[in-house]
Amino acid sequence: MASEAVKTIGRPVPIRTGDRAFSLLLATAAGGVLLLMAAMLVTLLMGAWPAIRRFGWAFFVTSTWDPVAEEFGALPFIYGTLVSSALALLMAIPLGLGTAIFLSELAPEWIRFPVGFLVELLAAVPSVVFGLWGIFVLVPCVRTGLTPLLKSTLGFLPLFQGPPLGIGMLTAGVILAMMVVPFIVAVSTEVMRAVPMSQREAAIALGATRWEMIRTAVLPSARSGILGAIFLAMARALGETMAVTMVIGNVPQIKTSLLAPAYTIPAVIANEFTEATSDLYVAALIYLALVLFLVTVVINIFARLLVERVKGTGGKEA
Repeated sequence: MASEAVKTIGRPVPIRTGDRAFSLLLATAAGGVLLLMAAMLVTLLMGAWPAIRRFGWAFFVTSTWDPVAEEFGALPFIYGTLVSSALALLMAIPLGLGTAIFLSELAPEWIRFPVGFLVELLAAVPSVVFGLWGIFVLVPCVRTGLTPLLKSTLGFLPLFQGPPLGIGMLTAGVILAMMVVPFIVAVSTEVMRAVPMSQREAAIALGATRWEMIRTAVLPSARSGILGAIFLAMARALGETMAVTMVIGNVPQIKTSLLAPAYTIPAVIANEFTEATSDLYVAALIYLALVLFLVTVVINIFARLLVERVKGTGGKEA
């Protein structure tokens, strides 16, 4: 009996039909995602091909956007998209990480749940609501409060020169920061909570203060997850349309001042796609969509490589 049991245990277990079907289903789902990405890329290339053939690489370095003369250049929209997203992350990362550290390490239990719930609820607010709030509340505050303050203190810098319009790059950056903070907070909080308690206890036992424990034990272990949260927020900021369209001013220009109106790729596509009156005009807008698609893919690839490098140089996966 014992020898038969050994023989049974030693024999290779046959793959059951259900397991085989389930593996095939999962492989099909994974392949479907790749096919979907490829289909999107091919569709955008086909739609943008007349503009690609007409403008080529000059499309990326030209500032002219004249539908009447059928002269199109993407540089102002690329500039507006990248600068508004960078500005949003510049404001959102310190606020998001600070909130995540507070919720995971410092907040008492009675306040942790309601604050965390409200932050996550902020992510569910539709972008058009943020846009309306921006128009009726944020724009007047920026025009009458923040802009005069910046001009009186930092007006000697080109970044804060120009008339106090209220709408512009700075307002769009603030709106985007509010929209991406919940992503940074939610992911970073969960990643920091996943750090083993033994690492915290070891740091405290060695004489570290609470902040030193967070800095030397928690943050290094959660580094790759925090980077992932930041790049997830960046992807959201790059693709945001409605709220930014309502407060950025929608002027295809490149200005050093953050107070000046600007334009982003999602905003120009949303505003002008239904009004495109020629095939080349439509192709130029699809070319912009292709640019946004490629920028997003490149940034996500870079993010993945950065996360892997952090893991390999000492950042531990929580």
